[in-house]
Amino acid sequence: MATSVAGEGQRSQNGIICDTQAKRLTDLPTELLEHILCFPVLDHVDICNVSCCCKRLHDVCHGRGKVWGHQYKLRWPRLQMFYRQNECCDWLREYKTRHRVGIQIRRTVESISKRFFTEVPCVGQVLGDSFAEIESLGMPEHFCEDELLFILNSDKRKSLTLKYYAKKILYFLRQQNILRSLKTFMEQPADQQSSLEGAVLVDQYCNPLADVTLNSVSAQLDEIAEKVKKMLRIKNSSHPSLRIAQGDCLVVEDFELQRQLVSALNSVLYEQLQYKGNEFDYYNPLNSYIHQVLLRRTGIPISLSVLYMNLARKLGVQLEPVNFPNHFLLRWCQKPTVSEDIYDFVYIDAFGKGKQLTAKECEYLIGHQVTADYYSAISTTEVLLRMVGNLLNIGKRGEGNEKSYQLLRDSLDLYLTINPDNVQYLLLQARLYFHLGIWPEKVLDILQHIQALDPSQHGAVGYLVQHTLEHIQHKKHPVTPEEKKRSAPEHLEVQYSVGLIMKHKRSGYNCVIYGWDPKCTMSQEWITTMRVHQLSNGANQPFYNVLVQDGTCRYAAQENLEPHSAPLEIGHPEVGRYFSEFANTYYFANEELQSRYPEDIVETLGTVQELYHRLTPGLGNQDQDQASATDQNNHRATPM
Repeated sequence: MATSVAGEGQRSQNGIICDTQAKRLTDLPTELLEHILCFPVLDHVDICNVSCCCKRLHDVCHGRGKVWGHQYKLRWPRLQMFYRQNECCDWLREYKTRHRVGIQIRRTVESISKRFFTEVPCVGQVLGDSFAEIESLGMPEHFCEDELLFILNSDKRKSLTLKYYAKKILYFLRQQNILRSLKTFMEQPADQQSSLEGAVLVDQYCNPLADVTLNSVSAQLDEIAEKVKKMLRIKNSSHPSLRIAQGDCLVVEDFELQRQLVSALNSVLYEQLQYKGNEFDYYNPLNSYIHQVLLRRTGIPISLSVLYMNLARKLGVQLEPVNFPNHFLLRWCQKPTVSEDIYDFVYIDAFGKGKQLTAKECEYLIGHQVTADYYSAISTTEVLLRMVGNLLNIGKRGEGNEKSYQLLRDSLDLYLTINPDNVQYLLLQARLYFHLGIWPEKVLDILQHIQALDPSQHGAVGYLVQHTLEHIQHKKHPVTPEEKKRSAPEHLEVQYSVGLIMKHKRSGYNCVIYGWDPKCTMSQEWITTMRVHQLSNGANQPFYNVLVQDGTCRYAAQENLEPHSAPLEIGHPEVGRYFSEFANTYYFANEELQSRYPEDIVETLGTVQELYHRLTPGLGNQDQDQASATDQNNHRATPM
């Protein structure tokens, strides 16, 4: 771009048209010239060259004109949503800015792997410094996001490391936007806070890369409401809810008319659309995300209650959320005036197909009696805290893998945005970050806040402060990682190399190797638990770090692995951390992994070629040599 757009003042010797052609073109009307210069075959370089030919063409290609507007829209179609139709804009300036942002974003993303690479997967790794770099560019946010999306949508099998870090940065940037929206939401008066909007914000924060919007979710509720109206029309064609237009607010006062509406809602939601409580996979976090509840038509009591309550409200029936222990409910007042008598309400179990319960029957759901306080209506803020609290508990129940830690971090962020002075969860957040070894500076800020809120926590705070300061000092003096050469005498028994796609002989899983040790380096407790002594070579054999197709990372003995006879891509989220490309039969290690295992790429290519020859014995020697050399040619310029 620096040699094209920035060089408009220089006449190009290699322009797409010569002076004689220019003379003919300049006689044409401006509208026709613009039409010609908007042909899809012309790119921004061509337009720069044209504008350098003469003043007439330079004027036609002015920054606010149709030609540069066309170039901008052609190259970055996703950005059109940020401009009004027929908006007068300096498209050349926008083009230069977007191009410059793209270069800066790509440079930043490319630099991350060198600074943050660790051979052992760092669960919940945070690239805080790089996020700050992106934010400090001071460029339009939608330009940054567009470039990151451009990287992610490029060739599926290539630039895997670039995509891996671009995805992390996009995840972070979107979450920061959602947190800002949530803070704005929480500042609204309580009676203006929508439980549906709050549920969407929770969903968006936990799934920032998914296409979830309040408009799309509301549109799906409108569709369900129309189905309810259609059924209601059969039973009572004069029902007032039938006259409610989308976006209007009407409260049906008559109890018989309310009952007709609730009956139709139950019929559509649970019989026609087959919504149900997810009893068999209750602790799946998808049950808490409103877009997944609509997609899968299943959820837990609170998510189904939010759906049910907002549908009823759209149709004219006011229901209130009830923070009942272990089973979220809705209450429906049966009196014409406001009442706080728990027996003046019918309680609706959205998880139980809209079953209507008395106050006494609610206690049968949980198997014990409760005080009247538990039947009270709660605010939208309390609804969100319970929803996020459910996700927090699921994260704490997790298996200590990437997904469970990410869910725990996300739900803690949400909870403390809604209720920033909860000492219990602040301490949990500090301990989580400390355990994961991330954001030590933020840990100190959290601990300082805890000490100010509750001085009695000085013991736990003091311990974490001391060890966090040690961690910060350790970061200033990083240990140079060990370089493992297969030619070293102690590594001669290592048969396989990084990038090879393997199959586990016993468990049958597919995986890719991203590291190895000449002997098992795990603790004696792990060796005993995994019954390594039962292997024929025990712990005294090479062990391999592998990324498994199911998303787990495992440590496998050499005798249990064999090269896969039909290598395939491994759908593991951490593949991009270690590999830059999937080369059809193996993974090509990125520069950082190659620096740890400098001799492995040659071994990987040799193993792949040997496997190819073994599986295709019918080919002639010339065909074999040509086919097996393909992968080598692809990476001939790469340092070995």
